[in-house]
Amino acid sequence: MKYKFGEKIRAIREKKKITMREVAEKASVSESLMSQIERNKISPAIDTLLRIADVLDIDLEYLFIDYKKNRCVNIVRSQQRDVYKVKDVLYEQLCRTPGKTEYGIEAYMMQIEVGGESKSEEYGHPGKELGVIIEGQGVFKIGSESYVIEEGDSISFDSDIPHRLINDGKKPLKAFWVITPPRMF
Repeated sequence: MKYKFGEKIRAIREKKKITMREVAEKASVSESLMSQIERNKISPAIDTLLRIADVLDIDLEYLFIDYKKNRCVNIVRSQQRDVYKVKDVLYEQLCRTPGKTEYGIEAYMMQIEVGGESKSEEYGHPGKELGVIIEGQGVFKIGSESYVIEEGDSISFDSDIPHRLINDGKKPLKAFWVITPPRMF
């Protein structure tokens, strides 16, 4: 994609009542090149663009304000979330970036039945996790350590060590959970 800012350069030049020849001389470019730039026939090298912007006293942000890079946006509507049940745990997927890249994330609401547990494989898995307890209480075990966690608590950890969240309370434990890179579903 060729970004077009020639019209902006021409409009500023004309507003300042400077000829194309004057800009070309001060920016050390040919008048023909200036004409091609202003008509969006070519995109100048960055050093050429900087010299032209300096001559015309143009803020570079103004030249590129219209440039927008398409961003990947994934929206999961509440009524369209995927729901998975694995033993005593109900997972409601909130988001998942495509692929299992190191920068991807996966987030879900998790509900663990009384006495149930969510656990990783025997040896853990690569990545990091973040959890927030929404309702209930439980015990989080990672390696040989145990932590009591309650409503409102958050926890984050490297997930390459075996870990599990056990609901030892009297009601379902609900949590918001994020994993990177994605791995569950």
